[in-house]
Amino acid sequence: MNVAYFDHAASSWPKPPEVLLAMQECMLHAAANPGRGSHQMAVKASRILFETRKQLAKLFKIKNPNDISFALNTTMALNQAILGFLKEGDHVICTSVEHNSVRRPLEYVKKTRGVQITYVQTNSKGELSLDKVKEAVTNRTSLMVCSHSSNLLGSILPVAELGELCKKNGIKLLVDAAQSAGTLDIDVGKMGIHMLGFPGHKSLLGPQGTGGLYIEPELELEPLLFGGTGSQSEMIEQPNVRPDRYESGTQNTVGIAGLGEGVKFVLKETVAQIHGKEWAQTQQLMSALMEIEGVQLLGPDLGQNKTGIVSFTIHQTDSSEVAFILDQTFNIAVRAGYHCTPLAHEAAGTLERGAVRASVGYFTTDEEVDRLVTAVKEIAKHMKS
Repeated sequence: MNVAYFDHAASSWPKPPEVLLAMQECMLHAAANPGRGSHQMAVKASRILFETRKQLAKLFKIKNPNDISFALNTTMALNQAILGFLKEGDHVICTSVEHNSVRRPLEYVKKTRGVQITYVQTNSKGELSLDKVKEAVTNRTSLMVCSHSSNLLGSILPVAELGELCKKNGIKLLVDAAQSAGTLDIDVGKMGIHMLGFPGHKSLLGPQGTGGLYIEPELELEPLLFGGTGSQSEMIEQPNVRPDRYESGTQNTVGIAGLGEGVKFVLKETVAQIHGKEWAQTQQLMSALMEIEGVQLLGPDLGQNKTGIVSFTIHQTDSSEVAFILDQTFNIAVRAGYHCTPLAHEAAGTLERGAVRASVGYFTTDEEVDRLVTAVKEIAKHMKS
């Protein structure tokens, strides 16, 4: 029996065939060092990076592709944004559903730079009150950090409204798009986003080891890494030109070639169509799981807008045990535990035993959803007895 893959929130699989082909073509014909030479292969490699930047800029409505710097993943992008922006004495606001990729660097600058942090609590479903955010603003608030969608609850946070609030108060807005890039519409200008961290390996359908950070043109950050950029090599200091300032060292050209094709696939299929399909399948899954005795769903209610994440518990059973049975007995891949977001588990009331997270992707089939439901029914029946 083939694996039924429900771990798209961690990394999408399978990838479009075009992604694999682009990576192979790059390795065969353009695997030189981009920006480090003038020979034909190096020029091809540089073109791959720029073409992918152009595709990403088109997707996120970014005017200048060079305002996008590549990173290994969203975590690296968020670290660049947080460590590169916050200074001693700053105050930052974030939410109680943030991933550790936000929380840990924030706690680091709290410890090392005296940065103050306010965690605005969501409700148990991961929904955020704008009034609570407004109450947290002080005259020292310089940054608002917000997940576009919770990686545990699937709730979608009001980024555009937060962008308007930040604009009125002179606050910069950093958005963690780990669960939204490629499946929710993002317009950095209209939504008031100053920095956007995104992964390549999730809904953008690229390979692991890819991602990036958009930085608005007027904003300058201290680089996370210093070193060779292939430009202004005679200078002692890091160059100011973008994207070189934030891209020291050799880039993952092969991976970025794959990412470019993944983004082209998303643009071709359209974000609206991708989100619509995933939302319909989350509703199919939620509706069926709600009928099973002992199953408790987390996140927004049935019929509410959300990303393709359905997290749940079964009776009082440890989530890791449920995931193990799904894998070993039914060949169904899910994610269990705390999902690197203990704050969201506190909000949901599942910090003691964690939760099982099933996440759909664009290539998930209705038959796979039915297969997961049947497996959960069997497990719930066994756990009850």
